[in-house]
Amino acid sequence: MKKRDESIPLAPSMSPIQGKKQVQVPGMVDKRVFYLSIQAIINALVIGAIAKVLVYLIDLITNIAFYGKFSFEGAGPAENSLGIAVIAIPIVGSIIVGLLAKYGSAAIRGHGIPEAMEKIILDESKIPPLITLLKPLSAAISIGTGGPFGAEGPIIATGGAFGSFTGQIMHISAAERKIMLSAGACAGMAAIFGSPLAAVLLAIELLLFEFSARSIIPVALACITGAGMHILLFGHEPVFAMGAITAPSDGALIVYTAMGLFIGVVAALVSKSVYAVEDLFEKLPVHWMWWPAIGAVAVGVVGYFAPYTMGVGYDNIQHLLSGHLPLAMLLSLCILKYISWVISLGSGTSGGTLAPLFTIGGALGALTGMVVLKIFPASGITLATAALVGMAAMFAGASRALLTSIIFALETTGQPNGLLPLLCACIAAYFVSFFLMKGSIMTEKIRRRGISTPDTYEPDLLRYTTVKEVMEPLPEDDRALSLYAVKETDDLGTCLQLMGQHGVNELMVTDEADHPIGMITSKDLISFYSNQKSQEQQYEAPVGTKRLLVRTRKMIHYKR
Repeated sequence: MKKRDESIPLAPSMSPIQGKKQVQVPGMVDKRVFYLSIQAIINALVIGAIAKVLVYLIDLITNIAFYGKFSFEGAGPAENSLGIAVIAIPIVGSIIVGLLAKYGSAAIRGHGIPEAMEKIILDESKIPPLITLLKPLSAAISIGTGGPFGAEGPIIATGGAFGSFTGQIMHISAAERKIMLSAGACAGMAAIFGSPLAAVLLAIELLLFEFSARSIIPVALACITGAGMHILLFGHEPVFAMGAITAPSDGALIVYTAMGLFIGVVAALVSKSVYAVEDLFEKLPVHWMWWPAIGAVAVGVVGYFAPYTMGVGYDNIQHLLSGHLPLAMLLSLCILKYISWVISLGSGTSGGTLAPLFTIGGALGALTGMVVLKIFPASGITLATAALVGMAAMFAGASRALLTSIIFALETTGQPNGLLPLLCACIAAYFVSFFLMKGSIMTEKIRRRGISTPDTYEPDLLRYTTVKEVMEPLPEDDRALSLYAVKETDDLGTCLQLMGQHGVNELMVTDEADHPIGMITSKDLISFYSNQKSQEQQYEAPVGTKRLLVRTRKMIHYKR
């Protein structure tokens, strides 16, 4: 048998470099990250301007619809004097939204984030460019005519669509386009609320499905730029400025944690109810174009009795955080706002979830705080802090964006003493939500379509293990070896990519001098991954517990 000469380096055609040129290591920072960052910043400047235009458009439509005047001055439906005629305004607006959805694009329906997630997972982050125009227009009509939504959902969807559009006209990969989509969406959030850190966390928890320098740098720069646009166009004060709150006592933290558990249960029920309403609309014997108008009947009727439930409602959140709203107002914002919002959103109109959830949760938190103070007046809690933790816990439990909920509440109120209560309540709500629903309010829609979304961030075992740890020795026979090779210092993820790209089941392994020293097969990769995962799931009882079990078994056997 002819012996292989292992002292001769591989020919250039067999060099591992040739095969690896097409392999891009996730998280790698290079000049492309710089180019993406520049484009993300430019996009954020445009999206910040779009956010201001959206707010102006909402104010204009609100003034025309409820007050009969052409004005861009900030206004809400609460002060209207239309009487029972106010019921017709949300219906007319929803008919227009339905027409835009049918003859423009059905993608404008919903609250934006689930649709963006679906595009990221299934369609290589490609969103039709028309959405950049139709989403803010339809949302402005919906909200301006009394829809109980905030401006953040539409601008997040619009920013994502604009980022996706620029990504489609650039020569970038699907993974890079996902970064541009996420950067655009979260820049929109930062532009509306002036909350860059919460926007970055929103991208990580709901859109990127990863945490790497390659993705975080462009997204963070876009969010910083969006926050800068907020300061330029809206001012530098916190969006939901509130009076200073005192540092909580130990007893108060226990109460806030219990409140979080309770609100987490409610958040799960609220999330389920949205899709229960959607299911009811699906059964209607009319075209979906008319569903928003049907849902708007509830908005109008509720708005007739409680006009402050209509429109953006950011002022309601500020009033809740003052801790001085009367009981009747709290009940209205908790119950009537919920009824109006859940029916309207379930009908498929263009709207959002963040502001309504914060309003409902804040009112519920304040109501719960009232009950606690009535029974335990020395508990140490305050109504303002109870409202703060209520609104954040509601969003944490419903969306499962835990860190986003906490940091958003801190950034938009500027209250560092709220950190511990927010941590306690949001983690409690987040924890209990897993026992009550499979998905979240953000993922349930696409989960029902059979699309699963990542819900954990784990180290990639293949990326953190070198070929040297798994490779086999060279075979002793004269069979032909793979024309593709990797170095012993490469990771297993690179091996897997090369095998998939070139349709091979094995690769040659070389040292730094390109001498063949071994081989690695697809079977080796599968075996390694399977063994590692099995070890992660195994656990061993402490020695003391083992001895106790042995004694117990002996006693049982003796008695028998």
